[in-house]
Amino acid sequence: MKVLQLGKFYPPDKGGMETILALICQRTAQHVRNRVLVANTRPWTVEERHGSIEVVRVATLVRIGAVAFCPGLPFALGREDSDVIVLHEPNPMALLAYFLARPAGRLIVWYHSDVIRPSWRYRLFYRPFLRFALSRAVRIVVSSPALGESAPELQEFQSKCTVIPFGVDSPNVEATDAILSRAHAIRREANRPIVLFVGRLVAYKGVDVLLHALSGVDAAGLIVGEGPMRAQLESTARALGIENRVRFLGSVPDEELAAMYRACDVFVLPSVTRQEAFGVVQLEAMAAGKPVISTDLGTGVGWVNRNAETGFVVPPRDPVALREAMRRLLTDPHLQRSMGEAAMRRVRSAFTIEKMIDDTLALYREVIARTGHGKTAA
Repeated sequence: MKVLQLGKFYPPDKGGMETILALICQRTAQHVRNRVLVANTRPWTVEERHGSIEVVRVATLVRIGAVAFCPGLPFALGREDSDVIVLHEPNPMALLAYFLARPAGRLIVWYHSDVIRPSWRYRLFYRPFLRFALSRAVRIVVSSPALGESAPELQEFQSKCTVIPFGVDSPNVEATDAILSRAHAIRREANRPIVLFVGRLVAYKGVDVLLHALSGVDAAGLIVGEGPMRAQLESTARALGIENRVRFLGSVPDEELAAMYRACDVFVLPSVTRQEAFGVVQLEAMAAGKPVISTDLGTGVGWVNRNAETGFVVPPRDPVALREAMRRLLTDPHLQRSMGEAAMRRVRSAFTIEKMIDDTLALYREVIARTGHGKTAA
């Protein structure tokens, strides 16, 4: 079976969609032939091979925010020959390329999250191409029942939706002696309870809300990640008088991040919009036995982290509620431990890479079986 993955970018480019795309390709490689079509970060096209995975990075002429304009993408897509096409969305350039090329092959839309844009711009320049793809798709993948049920664009396509939750890689969640030793060192350096955030420093992540909540809690804040709001957030920390106990660490190696998950007392995902559809970083913290505080966005975030079981779910943009949830966990070691243990059990039962890949392969087989193995125009 030949599967074409139509994504935005591919590692080493960083991002949640990129991570999931690479995992799917790597873990299904023994069963299907994966070919990846994405944007390059440079103005030329390159073809690479990552093991058995073929990756075509199409030349980008200009990049506006997170959107790469690749005029050659429709032509590259039109030349592809595949049994199944998986279009990872949000992805405006891929949607446009699919609309123009209309390639043969069964289409699966992997709906990672809603698109938050000014309404007029969305209606004119995005929604028509998204609806074209959704109407042609055989299946639409969502990472949680909550996302599938609540996403406005999916309401008339409910019969096509199938849930495949994201997962974490089991070997990566095991703590080595070196990781545990580093975790102890991090705790000694902090010399107080630790609250951890991991993610891009962009507006929808709500790190500014976390900083205001931390101003009333005796805890160290470790902020892992880069992004355009870093300088502004550092300025906010100084204005709040908490710069001596909040550290902006930028990107860190995987081993250091694993140690931070072990060192922290509480993990916080304070996102403020539906762009946060799942929160894989929640799983990483839960796999390390840590309770999570996340926000009620109507997406899969509150489905992954069960309120009052694996942590707390609080209203978005509410530093007072976030502060109170942090206080409850940081001042009650028994509650912290019991919720952390429940979080670990939930990951091991519902959110493993193995389950995600089994479900993905089963979906590929279903799509081929339902429509026949020969090509049809999408």
